[in-house]
Amino acid sequence: MEFEGELAKRLAGVRRLVVLGIGDELLPADRLGILAAREIQALRLKDVLVLLAGTTPESFTAPVRRFRPDRVLLLDAADLGARPGTVCLIAPGRVAGARLSTHALPLTVVMGYIEETAKAPAILVGIQPDLPAQGPSPTPAEQAGLTRLVAVLQRLLSERPRMGR
Repeated sequence: MEFEGELAKRLAGVRRLVVLGIGDELLPADRLGILAAREIQALRLKDVLVLLAGTTPESFTAPVRRFRPDRVLLLDAADLGARPGTVCLIAPGRVAGARLSTHALPLTVVMGYIEETAKAPAILVGIQPDLPAQGPSPTPAEQAGLTRLVAVLQRLLSERPRMGR
């Protein structure tokens, strides 16, 4: 419940949201951010732009700026030292220690750039992968985490007031 309550606070009042899926689908330990973003994209939520950034989130800053979001939600696999499938918000100071890095620019740099240029707070959600798993599909624990994250976001974003912009 802690994750859901904190995310609800961070998304309070959001009208336009960018969801940035980060990771490498071909690497089992790094695919969860992309998989979560794909599931959110399938919901077709109003005023939510989902970008599948892969391993180069820095390449997606222009579409983020053009959308003029109130918040940017980054989804990424993160080694949190927790049970597989655990979902949590990662504070900017903890990014370096939690990230399973597969790209050149640190996420702290990307987040700072997004916040400065898009004038929208960036929120990082980490999903703990099942590190020993190497199969083509998420493990049951990973899938449970993905399902929880998507359900929480769907509920929070469906409850938003329908304001035009």
